[in-house]
Amino acid sequence: MYRVSIKSDFSSAHNLREYQGKCEHLHGHNWVVEAVLCSKDLDSTGMVEDFKLFKLSLKTILDLLDHKYLNEVEPFTTVNPTAENIARHIFDELAKSYPDKVETVHIWESADSKATYSIV
Repeated sequence: MYRVSIKSDFSSAHNLREYQGKCEHLHGHNWVVEAVLCSKDLDSTGMVEDFKLFKLSLKTILDLLDHKYLNEVEPFTTVNPTAENIARHIFDELAKSYPDKVETVHIWESADSKATYSIV
């Protein structure tokens, strides 16, 4: 299996619903996102995916989250904007462009706290 990954970042604010503690209050993060595509086969140029196109796809998704209050952005108006749910959202959005290739999305809300959504 071939795998390629890219990293990007965005900044946003959120508060966690039904949570007791500091994170129930409005606060922000500088999120770091790593997305992984995989394939058993390479295309005619010998790639899983062109990094340039992959980066553009991820940037398009993250631009909708960047410098936003996530609780006011779909689907987080009803889905709690936890790191886990944000990872799943980014995964699902990437899968629209790469339906059979998205393997994993990692998202760090801090240097030592990461959530992952993956098909494996």
